Amino acid sequence: MDSSSETNWLIVGLGNPGLRYEKTRHNLGFMLVDLLAREFQTSVKREECRALIGRAEIENQRAELVKPQTFMNLSGESVSCLLKKENRSAEKLIVISDDLALPVGTIRLRARGSAGGHNGLKSLVECLRTEEFIRLRIGIQPEYILKDTSNFVLENFSKTDLEVIEKVLQQSAEAIRAVLADGVEKAMATFN
Repeated sequence: MDSSSETNWLIVGLGNPGLRYEKTRHNLGFMLVDLLAREFQTSVKREECRALIGRAEIENQRAELVKPQTFMNLSGESVSCLLKKENRSAEKLIVISDDLALPVGTIRLRARGSAGGHNGLKSLVECLRTEEFIRLRIGIQPEYILKDTSNFVLENFSKTDLEVIEKVLQQSAEAIRAVLADGVEKAMATFN
């Protein structure tokens, strides 16, 4: 097969654009995309479909690192636009998001699933009309009961949490590499 007709992996980090949101809990998807971009020496700045994109070769696979610039609850519009282009498909889509149902420091890799109350994932499921895409969820659940989840996800991480987050982002990057190298089932067995 001619490599120019091969489908690229789309690795989409969910988050909100702008400096105000850069270090917030809701931007873990963006943080992981930035980490992968540094690791694979690329920049995520080409504009397409209201997203910033960078190209990388990860585990001998062509990948595009994506940060939708639509704000979280409209992420699906950007991603569905990207998937309409040549060399892209939902079968090779990995979406990274924060998850309030998982404790800080944990990750969960799934081959498919519901939005689970996450507005970014909800937008993707609605726009793509499928739940059949790989997702990597990174836990942000605090050890106390939350009164206001909307404010919590838009707050910056505490210094203590940031140390844990740095480690979990490294682990998440390894999980993404494992999906591309060995497939989602094998990666799930290792990282869940």
